[in-house]
Amino acid sequence: MSRYERTLVEHLLPAVWDIGAAYGIRSPTAPDADMPKGTVDPRTAGTLFAHLADIRQAWGTCDLSLGERRALFLRYALDWPDELIAARDAITDRAVRYRLERGVGKLAAHLNGRAYVDGYDGLTETA
Repeated sequence: MSRYERTLVEHLLPAVWDIGAAYGIRSPTAPDADMPKGTVDPRTAGTLFAHLADIRQAWGTCDLSLGERRALFLRYALDWPDELIAARDAITDRAVRYRLERGVGKLAAHLNGRAYVDGYDGLTETA
C-alpha cells in the first residue's frame, strides 16, 4: 500500500480538475532525466496513475468544509495566490493558509485510511 504524504497530495491536486495536467506530472519515484538509465522497481513503476485515480476519488469523498474546498480549488485548479483567495472570500491570508493546510491534511489522511487530527498529519506509526 502506498502512503500519501502531504507533498504528494499537493503535487497531484492540479490533476483533479485538469486531466491534461497528468502529462506534466513526473512520478516521484522516477530518476532525474540526466541520470543514467537503470533497473526499475516493478512495485513502484506504475503507481503514478493509481495515485491520480485515488486523488480524484478522494476529492469527491473526503469530508472537507466548503471553505477548504474553495481554497484548494482556487489554489490548485486556478493557481491563485493567497492574497487573491483572501480578497475573494473576505478573509485573511492566514485563514487561507489554514484552510489549505487543513484541506491537504484531510485529503492525505483520507487517502491513508486514517482520521485527520488538526495540526497533525497522523502519518507516522505509533510504537
